[in-house]
Amino acid sequence: MEACLIGYAAGIRFSCLGPRRGVACRGRASRRLMMISATAAPQTPAMMAPEKAMYTALKMTDDDTRPLQLAHIKEEEKKDTYKDNWFDLLAIHYLTRAIQATTGMNSKKEGYEGLVEAAVMISKKFETKAQQNLVIQALQKAFPIAILTVIKTLLPPSTFSREYFAAFTTLFFPWLIGPCEVKESQVNGKTEKNVVYIPKCRFLESTNCVGLCTNLCKIPSQSFIQDSLGMPVYMNPKFEDMSCEMIFGQQPPIDDPSLKQPCYHKTCRAKQAHGVNCS
Repeated sequence: MEACLIGYAAGIRFSCLGPRRGVACRGRASRRLMMISATAAPQTPAMMAPEKAMYTALKMTDDDTRPLQLAHIKEEEKKDTYKDNWFDLLAIHYLTRAIQATTGMNSKKEGYEGLVEAAVMISKKFETKAQQNLVIQALQKAFPIAILTVIKTLLPPSTFSREYFAAFTTLFFPWLIGPCEVKESQVNGKTEKNVVYIPKCRFLESTNCVGLCTNLCKIPSQSFIQDSLGMPVYMNPKFEDMSCEMIFGQQPPIDDPSLKQPCYHKTCRAKQAHGVNCS
């Protein structure tokens, strides 16, 4: 009696109609497998792992633009997402309005993007020194002089005031600078919790611009806190990873290395999107 054997090899169905045809059947199946392997379609970027697919897709583009595209994709992947609550949005709106009132310019955007746009407008329209002075004036409008005077009188420089300013910053200003924490440092041979460490500055990340960081945040903030609150502070940004330290009780160095840092050039959002001259 003839027997029927049905088998599968790599998803290919074949049959043998009798004992004598088993060898021939296996031979045909083997040849069919070889033919399919030889004519298989090449792997496409969509079939690869995500990182490899992205790199392969970029290789298909112009060699001159590929590095910039790859840097932009990596930058967007690493960008943090912020969820502002009602207090954050209120504070952002209030500071944005203070900047607009000082400069006479209006922003069409809402939330933190509106604050960044207002800063970019200042950078485009005014020279470096004027930018710094305008931000100081905006901060003076945002914080009533009477309150600042009381704080300056009640909290002269001391261990308590330095630690108080550091703790206050971490509690009430993450909406502006991003998540942060208090760290210790040595002050006159003693350990104090007077340093605010910002793993990734929200303002620097949003603008990706060294010029906006130094002229619209670092320098005017140092001057405002020193003059209005009587507290020296040194803001030390690390442009390599966008982190920053605010060291309360320390004067900024005369030869500040952060002021010599060139901008990110090709990845500077302010320069690319708004034509800011930040070099």
